[in-house]
Amino acid sequence: MPYLYRDLKPRSPALPSAACATHSSGKAYEELKQECLSSGVLFEDPDFPACDSSLFFSEKAPIPFIWKRPGDIVKDPKFILGGATRTDICQGDLGDCWLLAAIASLTLNEKTLARVVPLDQNFGPDYAGIFHFQFWQHNEWLDVVIDDRLPTFNGRLVFLHSAERNEFWSALLEKAYAKLNGSYEALKGGSTIEAMEDFTGGVGEMYEVKKAPDNFYEILEKALKRSSMVGCSIDTSSAAESEAKTPFGLIKGHAYSVTGIDEVSYRGRQVQLIRIRNPWGQVEWNGPWSDNSLEWRSVSPSEQRRLSQATRDDGEFWMKFEDFKVHFDKVEICNLTPDALDDSTAHKWEVTIHQGSWVRGSTAGGCRNFLETFWTNPQIKLHLTEKDDGQDECTFIVALMQKDRRKLKKLGAEMLTIGYSIYESPGRDGHLGKDFFRYHPSKARSKTYINLREVSNRFKLPPGDYVLVPTTFEPHQEADFCLRIFSEKKATTEDLDQNVAIDLPEPINPTPSPQETEEEKLFKALFEQISGKDMEISAEELEYVLNAVLKRTKNIRFKNLSLISCRNIISLMDTNGNGKLEFNEFKVFWEKMKKWIHIFLQFDFDKSGSMSSYELRSALKAAGYQLSNYLLQLIVLRYSDEQFQIDFDDFLNCLIRLENASRVFQALSVKNKEYINLNIGE
Repeated sequence: MPYLYRDLKPRSPALPSAACATHSSGKAYEELKQECLSSGVLFEDPDFPACDSSLFFSEKAPIPFIWKRPGDIVKDPKFILGGATRTDICQGDLGDCWLLAAIASLTLNEKTLARVVPLDQNFGPDYAGIFHFQFWQHNEWLDVVIDDRLPTFNGRLVFLHSAERNEFWSALLEKAYAKLNGSYEALKGGSTIEAMEDFTGGVGEMYEVKKAPDNFYEILEKALKRSSMVGCSIDTSSAAESEAKTPFGLIKGHAYSVTGIDEVSYRGRQVQLIRIRNPWGQVEWNGPWSDNSLEWRSVSPSEQRRLSQATRDDGEFWMKFEDFKVHFDKVEICNLTPDALDDSTAHKWEVTIHQGSWVRGSTAGGCRNFLETFWTNPQIKLHLTEKDDGQDECTFIVALMQKDRRKLKKLGAEMLTIGYSIYESPGRDGHLGKDFFRYHPSKARSKTYINLREVSNRFKLPPGDYVLVPTTFEPHQEADFCLRIFSEKKATTEDLDQNVAIDLPEPINPTPSPQETEEEKLFKALFEQISGKDMEISAEELEYVLNAVLKRTKNIRFKNLSLISCRNIISLMDTNGNGKLEFNEFKVFWEKMKKWIHIFLQFDFDKSGSMSSYELRSALKAAGYQLSNYLLQLIVLRYSDEQFQIDFDDFLNCLIRLENASRVFQALSVKNKEYINLNIGE
């Protein structure tokens, strides 16, 4: 399906106070709950029913699951028991450790947790079998309503569960997130930063531990103090290594959460420690500073209490920071604000957001490796006007996110490989063409193209105007995207592909030329032969005339013009409204036709009789039409074939319809050049 969009205006970031209701009924949580209480029934969610389609889309349940409400599983269900803590998160039979690691990090900040998990929910007197959770999605907060029926086997929860059998907030949160993404199966495999951003609306940064800066300990310490969410993982070299256990008890390809960082006094010196949690709720590091290691015997009981050190197999463990750097490969940090973690000052960040699409045949140009189509990607102009305090440059973060790929898994969609480049603006407005990118290198770019949901990087550039080009790695790949730009000082952005400008010459009145050319003599002879003395022809007769003449034009290869094209020509050129074309009207059209043929030949590079739809933007601009991405995408969908080619007949039809619409608009536009008012007759 195409990914079309209508509004590309920069938007302000969503305020966390307003969450949009998402239920198909259009009703919010409170209204749905009151309806259930009034009628004495427990809520059943038609949007996410208790059936196999909510579980899996590509497979069947390996065992027969039974959907049960918490009250059918235990006698005294609780929403939260003794506070929501990281020990409430134990992984079940679903490969969503990345999500569970994020939930564990979520519990470390009460304010952030209460935003995602409204704490006024319970199984008390006003229980109605309905719960709700809130998630950030592409610059808006969504309120996701669910019923509390959960998949079970032998009376136990199949997926995420708490260590306490009668506590259900974490299992219900997982269900709401599964609903948001279409099914439980859609949650298999992912990056912890993805869920962290959905819980906070924050911006993620990724570190390769082996290449981390010297002050990496301080960076992590500052991140946790600022309530940033932190995850870590160990790379795998092959699919066979996924979830393979190392001799030290660590799991490769598995998502862990970082839940603490501290120093401990050990034998007269300070040792840097880091606390990690395995969302399985078990299987821990067995090296130095693990739960039962000898090192703890040399630490005072008060220090052990301060560090909450306990010899429990709960999946959480301490390890020496130097060992952490040896055994782990990646760290993901989701900052609630993008303040640099290696800087002691906090900033108020300016944020602008753009929503856009890559559409095959028009705006899905791929990366710079594909120069012929790269220039067709969406382009956003960035104005950096103020330097950072005490600096000569401007700091900003660019975060490019592909939208809804997890939700589209059931349709075969996967995460695309995405990235972006930043160019110094040449100072002119409008979409930059192929030659600009041929001769100008980028000033900055994303560190890598990667198949994660979001790619984000921090930059410093001198004040000035820049053009940002978000792309997929390969051309012809479709997706919607959300582009967020954070800047320390006020910066403005504009979409270079949003404006529509039409430059049409005034209509020419047909006048007889003083001396007929050979071309006119040929037309006149054909006209007289077909039309008779009145010199007027119908669409069918025009089809014959044009094809007869064009066959003698040696420099263009084309299929015969269609009858539809000829009817459109008469609609454009028929000044007296008789449904036919007079010879003088035809002469005026033929001048247009010659210009359009010339433009078509300019962009039919291989002289095959068709042009690439990616060249349509330039061809239309040569004909006087500067169109927005949205209009261009619609035209390409209408006129290009499966190989993104447009033949001359379709190109001609496109230009005729554009000119017709433009002439009508100009005729009806009296005072305002951008808007017209129409009555029902018009």
